[in-house]
Amino acid sequence: MSSQPVGPSYYADFNGLEGLKKGAKADDPKSIRAAAQQFESLFTNMMLKSMREAKLGQGLGDSQESDLYQDMYDQQLSLKMAQGKGIGLADMLVQQLTRNSASKAAVGNAAATSPTISTTDRISFVNSMAPYAEHAASQLGVSPDTLIAQAALETGWGQHIPAGSDGASSLNLFGVKAGGSWNGAAVNAQTTEYGAQGPASIAQPFRAYASVQQGVNDYVSLLQRHPRYQQALGSGDDVHAFASALTRGGYATDPAYAQKLQATAASVKALRGAGSDPALKILAGLPTTVTGESS
Repeated sequence: MSSQPVGPSYYADFNGLEGLKKGAKADDPKSIRAAAQQFESLFTNMMLKSMREAKLGQGLGDSQESDLYQDMYDQQLSLKMAQGKGIGLADMLVQQLTRNSASKAAVGNAAATSPTISTTDRISFVNSMAPYAEHAASQLGVSPDTLIAQAALETGWGQHIPAGSDGASSLNLFGVKAGGSWNGAAVNAQTTEYGAQGPASIAQPFRAYASVQQGVNDYVSLLQRHPRYQQALGSGDDVHAFASALTRGGYATDPAYAQKLQATAASVKALRGAGSDPALKILAGLPTTVTGESS
């Protein structure tokens, strides 16, 4: 077995090791592999040294000089092993570091696609929706907080209301899609639909209204006239019952819609009147992209 010799400084080259560490942190595959191999060579050399020191006594040819040469040989042997298949430690380290890098990238991507909505914006949305929600809630027999929460969930607290190609808002706060029975204006917008293969972003037509009040009235009428939503009516403060009935009726394809709406409603309750009471400014991290109703 032969290899290019390296000096003892290889095993104490902290500058070189620091460079490898920086490369590994930067997710450079070559640096990750090099760092893993160097660690394995160091580990293997330590293991060989411990085995040498475990001998019972000095041999006939042993001397300080022979020990020095033996140590140099062990260093070369460790390096050669690590550059090949080695003892498998380097491969394990590469796999672990690669998985960690992938996990960090996934978290970063999720954070990039889910912008934070400020407490002020959420409070503003809740206060602006309150008059519409209170009247609509009395007609549907549900809590106003439930309807505010649904509008918040469907539009990302008013930040993602479906809009036309010209940027004009549809004023559609409940994600009502423009099905075959709709004869009014409509806009095409991206939404998330859930199927057998999981969530997918697709373009769908949404109803467009001349005012927020028209949109709220249409939403109330939709729930009242369709038999599939009758179980949602009169659910009072039971947010989960309301959302589950809507899901069964086909309002949303997201299997977690009921849980998301329930969590959003809890935040709405905390935000009601929070503009004058800082103690109520309590928010949970909530999803901003959900599916809407089609009819």
